[in-house]
Amino acid sequence: MYKFVFIDLDDTLWDFHANAKSSLQEIYTEKNLGRYFDNFEQYFTIYAKRNVELWEEYGKGIISKEELSLERFRHPLIQIGIDNSPLADQIGREYLDLLPTRTSLVPYAKELLDYLAPKYPLTIVSNGFVEVQYKKLKSCQIEQYFAHVVLSEAAQALKPDKRIFEYALQLNSTTASETIMIGDSYEADIRGAQNAGIDQIYFNSNPNVTDEEKLATYQVKSLKDILNLL
Repeated sequence: MYKFVFIDLDDTLWDFHANAKSSLQEIYTEKNLGRYFDNFEQYFTIYAKRNVELWEEYGKGIISKEELSLERFRHPLIQIGIDNSPLADQIGREYLDLLPTRTSLVPYAKELLDYLAPKYPLTIVSNGFVEVQYKKLKSCQIEQYFAHVVLSEAAQALKPDKRIFEYALQLNSTTASETIMIGDSYEADIRGAQNAGIDQIYFNSNPNVTDEEKLATYQVKSLKDILNLL
């Protein structure tokens, strides 16, 4: 039924949460942020919540890449009464250097790619930053699986804007009806693919959340389940 597969990168294949946490743990220690926070978990919890919100705003075009990069590290400091943009900027720069060197993958990501790659041309479709996403693929040794890597900066459109998907379709010389999108973000990946007329596999990995109202062509709890669909 399908001839091409598009796949999101962060938290679909590459374990963003785990890799971000280990990167920030190292920076937290190196920058002695323990002088400001009770512990690392307090810092990371504040950061992670705001980071999700900021990526949603970035996806909607409300804030710029530069604003996202600074605000996500400025916010935890502001929450404890410290307004130190130079420190936040320094943390952000070190984070973008360190993060793409991390190699944790989502469970069954490698098995899924080994299964899909001989059957379909695979294309990454991601809102992530150019200077980071290619390094992630290389560090965790999965770049060879993909015919194309489509990033929002190159496509000049952010998921869920249908233009980034149309850009990917053009690169593959294919149509929406021949393509399926796999992603963990309902708003960015699933709605985005729907906007472009592309079928979707919603990777809802949270075992405590059932998104029965979130319509998708398919919905799975594990990447392993996709082996039975494609």
